[in-house]
Amino acid sequence: MAIELAKQLREGTRKAHTMAENTGFVKCFLKGVVDKTSYRRLVADLYFVYSTMEDEVGRLSQEGHPVVSSIFYPELNRQKALEKDLLFYFGLNWQQVISPTPSAKAYAERISSIAKESPELLIGHHYTRYIGDLSGGQILRKIAQKAMNLKEEEGLYFYDFDLIDDEKNFKNQYSATLDSLPIDQPMAERIVEEANYAFKCNMDMFQELEGNLVASIGKVLFAFLTSRERPGSTN
Repeated sequence: MAIELAKQLREGTRKAHTMAENTGFVKCFLKGVVDKTSYRRLVADLYFVYSTMEDEVGRLSQEGHPVVSSIFYPELNRQKALEKDLLFYFGLNWQQVISPTPSAKAYAERISSIAKESPELLIGHHYTRYIGDLSGGQILRKIAQKAMNLKEEEGLYFYDFDLIDDEKNFKNQYSATLDSLPIDQPMAERIVEEANYAFKCNMDMFQELEGNLVASIGKVLFAFLTSRERPGSTN
């Protein structure tokens, strides 16, 4: 009996997907409330997560792991794109000034841990991040560009999948690859469970960023209110 992993992942993570979309940070983002300080912190966090994932998937693929090597698609890799964005947001010394938030650090450590203990579970993280980025990336790119008043490409390379010509065809190919993996049903269920944990890791990051966003909005609001109270203010 065929293991329809793509379908199991899609249906098994639907609730977690909805929960992630309803975090305060994501809801603000989708409404166009994007603070550059919070956004660049998100870029930094994603850099640590993707660097870890791509290092581990690349290593296991080189070693010929029968499951992980199947989903090694270099055209999905985000590390180099994130490095360009970090250069834009933090300057030439970005490597010296960025550090992961506690949630991003825990996320990356989880990826490293399962890569050593049960590499097959990396599929859950790979699916959750890359297919999510590919599916909604262009919408988020336009929102971020407008909200932060950015030029066409600056600071938004993360959303550019230049090596993928046809998004729909690629996702179909990816789904077919998931369905052809040499795994049994118990492992498929563990991968779905891990994908849900990946959503939790993302939500933890969003919740940390949400606090930064609220603080930034509060500072702007405070500055606006105090300016109205100054003598001679025409606001």
